[in-house]
Amino acid sequence: MDEMDETELFKNFLQVHQPQLETSGVPRYFWESLFKKLHHQIFDADQSFQLLRIDYSNTTKDPLDPVWKLFVSSDKDFYAGDPNNIYLVDHAWIYDLGSARKNLVNISGLLDRMCALMGFDLNERKDEKLKFVLKEMWRYNQSFSMSCGSVENRLPIWYVMDEVGSGINHSDTPNFRTVPFLYLPEGITYSLLFPIEDMEKGEEVTRDFVEGQTHDSRKRHALLLPWREVCFSTENYLQVEPDDSYFLSGRITESLPEVLNPKALVRDKSTTLKVYTEYALIFDYLCDSAFEIVEDEAEADILWYTKHFKEFKELANRSPHVFVNQFPFEHVVTVKDLLSIICRRKADQQPDPEDLRTYPVWLPTTYNLSTELVEFVAYFENRRELNLDNHWICKPWNLARGLDTHVTDNLFHILRVPSTGPKIAQKYITNAVLFERTEIGKVKFDVRYVVLLKSVKPLKVFAYKNFFLRFANKRFSLNNLDEYERHFTVMNYSEQARLCHLKCADFLLEWEQQYPDFSWTDKIEPKIFQMLREVFEAATSVKPPKGIAENPQSRALYAVDLILEWQQDKEGSWDMQPMLLEINFSPDCKRACEYYANFYDDIFKCLFLDDTDPTEILDLFPGST
Repeated sequence: MDEMDETELFKNFLQVHQPQLETSGVPRYFWESLFKKLHHQIFDADQSFQLLRIDYSNTTKDPLDPVWKLFVSSDKDFYAGDPNNIYLVDHAWIYDLGSARKNLVNISGLLDRMCALMGFDLNERKDEKLKFVLKEMWRYNQSFSMSCGSVENRLPIWYVMDEVGSGINHSDTPNFRTVPFLYLPEGITYSLLFPIEDMEKGEEVTRDFVEGQTHDSRKRHALLLPWREVCFSTENYLQVEPDDSYFLSGRITESLPEVLNPKALVRDKSTTLKVYTEYALIFDYLCDSAFEIVEDEAEADILWYTKHFKEFKELANRSPHVFVNQFPFEHVVTVKDLLSIICRRKADQQPDPEDLRTYPVWLPTTYNLSTELVEFVAYFENRRELNLDNHWICKPWNLARGLDTHVTDNLFHILRVPSTGPKIAQKYITNAVLFERTEIGKVKFDVRYVVLLKSVKPLKVFAYKNFFLRFANKRFSLNNLDEYERHFTVMNYSEQARLCHLKCADFLLEWEQQYPDFSWTDKIEPKIFQMLREVFEAATSVKPPKGIAENPQSRALYAVDLILEWQQDKEGSWDMQPMLLEINFSPDCKRACEYYANFYDDIFKCLFLDDTDPTEILDLFPGST
């Protein structure tokens, strides 16, 4: 290939890869050399570096001590500004978390390679090696994600660098950086290794494992716990509600009507309400003659969107007679981190020092891993000191269907997952009330109630009486926490998973047989409905942006997911306690329609016609006017 051809290829390389290089902060003077090494597959790190295993034979090795170290071995001067000093580092293992265990079991040589890389005895039993790697890998894992495509395609991909990359240790004053890089012509990811300081032969190569986390020293120390031991048990783990700015940060601006005009919405009962909807099921299942589906938004009396709507002021000015299926600032209940904050308004006491139980009793202990990381670590360590269960579920703030969600009792795992996007850590319900599936045994299950918000002032909330059930597909146990069908119940988005269909009436017959001392109607459901009341009281008790705003044109449908937990009181008696999991915006109502053909008729008549069938829908705040 002549020089002209290579120049043109380099231009093409930059057209495709320059945004990636700029985003990763790779200095421009390395770009051409990087292109040549990628194009010609030049892996020359061995000419500049030496990997050495640390001998601990005369000392006791701490679990956090490094196994390997990487040193500069080049005899020539090693300058940070030398454009040739950028190196390709291969990835020894690339995987998604759901397949990690299978990879280690099924890919020949992978388990032993990971053990050697992480310093574990290769002569140990296979199950011990597997257990070690699945725990220890969080000290070695890196991640990247795609910035385009479907939600599933943008989920994090984890990787472990090869022996050279994994031999680089942490320093607060690093002399190198590594960044992931996707070489698009081959569809292969590498890590790029390059210096940020001049080096001499024999100096150790280091990088900052929590790069960019410099503004808060306490948070930085917490993030470094996988590699550096620091005690956090004396730190304060109590939570304080943030100010308005937190509720507004990162949110799309919403406009509020200047004048509330409920009279504009009053209609003659004989009038047919025209409905514009983006949800196909409403086309098929809204059949009551009081409603008519239209294709033009401008004709509609009811706008039922599946996308977020924020222009409430504009709607009030333009069409004060039109309803919309959302409330201003309703994200305080539909975004997971905000939901936990508003629910804590119902706490009547601080955590119990004996068992660290938090309040309200129906909210699993929840910490924001961005803003409350130090408090979470303090709480985790206090639980550990009291020998309390420490299983947690880490969830993205704004994803559903169990995507990018992790169950673990490994603190290092929890500390690493926020690197793939903002997360909450919520206490995992390890003592869940289980349901006996004849062909499987006792499995986890959760319950979904459809809840209707009709008004904030006065507070008018309704619950659809027919609830919905989701079941795990494997017998519950606290092992193999990465096994989806054992620990999760959302199966309807996987082609491989079986979906257990059971209507609530059939479930109740089974329930009375399995738990005759815990009547659903008399003991369980009253607690659920009280929990729902408290959630919406909390969500509407404070003005926007920290609470849902009143708007006469707004009506909304939410799906509330909960689980039942066995809880023991001070006297040793056991009872079932509903525990709130999440509240969903624009939920999938396919099963509701298939099970109950009048579902949308009942919903729309309640929300828009003041026509509530008490056999189908319960008024949670009767008497409010």
